[in-house]
Amino acid sequence: MFSRLCILLLTLLATATTATELPVGPKVYKPEHFTPDSAGRFNPGRGVNDQRLYDSIRSKTSRRRVPRMLYRMLFVRPVLDTTATGQAIDESVLLEPFAGKTIGEISIDRRPIFDADGNWLERAANKTHMLTRERVIRRDLLFRTGEQLDPQTIIRNKQLLRSRSYLSDVDISVVPDPVDTTCVNIAITTRDSWTISVDGGLHSEGRTTVGVYDANIFGTGNLLRINTNFNREDFSYGGNLVEYEIPNVLGTFYTADFAGGRDFYNSTLSLGLRKEFLRPTDYEIGLTYGDIREKRYMIEQDTSLLVKQRDLDAWGGYSHLIPALRSSFYVTGRYNYRRVSERPSVSADYNPILHDQDALLAGVGLYRERFYTANMVYGFGLREYLATGYKAELVSGYVWGEFRDAMYLGISYVTGGFRPVGYLMGGLTLGSYIDTGSGMWRQSAVDVDLRWFSNLFMLRRSRIRQFLSLNYTQGWNRLSGSDESIRFTDENGLQALKEHVIGTNRMILNTETVLFSPYHPLGFRIAFFGFADFGLIGYSPNIFKNEFYTSLGIGVRLRNERLVFNTIQIRLGIAFGKPGLVESEYFRLSNATRLEQWRYRPTRPEIVTFE
Repeated sequence: MFSRLCILLLTLLATATTATELPVGPKVYKPEHFTPDSAGRFNPGRGVNDQRLYDSIRSKTSRRRVPRMLYRMLFVRPVLDTTATGQAIDESVLLEPFAGKTIGEISIDRRPIFDADGNWLERAANKTHMLTRERVIRRDLLFRTGEQLDPQTIIRNKQLLRSRSYLSDVDISVVPDPVDTTCVNIAITTRDSWTISVDGGLHSEGRTTVGVYDANIFGTGNLLRINTNFNREDFSYGGNLVEYEIPNVLGTFYTADFAGGRDFYNSTLSLGLRKEFLRPTDYEIGLTYGDIREKRYMIEQDTSLLVKQRDLDAWGGYSHLIPALRSSFYVTGRYNYRRVSERPSVSADYNPILHDQDALLAGVGLYRERFYTANMVYGFGLREYLATGYKAELVSGYVWGEFRDAMYLGISYVTGGFRPVGYLMGGLTLGSYIDTGSGMWRQSAVDVDLRWFSNLFMLRRSRIRQFLSLNYTQGWNRLSGSDESIRFTDENGLQALKEHVIGTNRMILNTETVLFSPYHPLGFRIAFFGFADFGLIGYSPNIFKNEFYTSLGIGVRLRNERLVFNTIQIRLGIAFGKPGLVESEYFRLSNATRLEQWRYRPTRPEIVTFE
């Protein structure tokens, strides 16, 4: 009895010090121009002593059932990642010695959500879950037996597989062939996610939604979602909505999706088939159809009104790698058909977003995209693949409108990469219509985005990262009605502000400090954060003469990388304006996280939206 108490006490004491074992794996390499994060400057002697302590605890607790269960609940044995150093690394450097060699055997090792020797709950989850089929993983491969190995293709494939919601982690290892030195074999190891979840929502007028979905139905990698709607006041039936998505149809890298059903007065029917750019030399193509009736928020009226709209979208493009520039040149084209059959009142200068139109657009540009491996950025500990590179694009076209025709012209540039002080991203987008009758520029908009996050810093055994983002949006020659003014949004706004404010000029500075806890109870990673947001919005061309608002707050995020549902976020906040305290969202429980990372590959030509 005494020995059992000692083992339990020792386990809890170790947990108070740290709840993760030091990762063990091959040496990793980083680009020479990178500066190591401060998190990488740890005491090697202390790490060895900690590792001996963990090995001793694991050995002693494995002899008895209860201590063994506690150990497995409190300790997570990590996969190979960059947690030990906090560095962003270029994994393709590790593969350079194998570049150009012929790919031989490709083996796939599929692993369940949890280890086979886990506790009873983990074992039950493994038995309930249907493991992703091997052919599903194999169809997502960008390389084949007999092809020459390209390090960047391997990294792109890691990023693609890791983006699948039914996989929690992926590793691709290159092994020299013991017989033929010109060949290499590839071993792929995947670990599944728990993909079955429930969802729900409480809306105005008593509307309630309860749903269930599986992101890996029957191990096929397909997503099925069913939502049922009812009125919580009288329990009247409000309709069902069914969604189905196939992320890679027959290994063609086409994504097919369907959604159909109704939600009280809303109804949806949408079909889509599309393929994106995946390689530097590649093509994209897509066709979507939508017939949707829903309440749409009208900014200037601060209310939601019913709109029924049919859309047909068709687009395509081709990119070609130019080795001398280490970039790809691309051309894209798009046709959009829109008809609005149920809407608020419209006129030539009112509610232009609700006008019937046919638009023909073309885009041309250069882009480069490369992936680096990091962690504790958008996730909590496992490997993340951050894109670096740039995209410069010119978009032009013609719009046949319900009341008038117009030409469209837009330019955009976005770039991002690692610097000694962290990761810096920047983007500029400018677009405007040109009235063919008068030659006047109208509905013009410019959008500037700057984002930065720091290297990791150490605070005792926790790691800290600082995030900053600056957004400036200005519109001129705007009309009136829906989407002709802007407000603070979830993407570009103040987190705790509920005040309804609109304008044509907006500038926002968001700051957030995130502390990643070393403790992982039951496999859940914990991050504490504090934020301070500052915003200016109004109609004055001088942005600093507009209304000023700020919001402050703290919160916590919980994430288990092996569960399909998003991060759980609990946030407390308060907002102020010039007069003082304004309408605030003091408490919020959601699955939202900070903004997703930027990508640099081209997409279908877009008209600059004013939001």
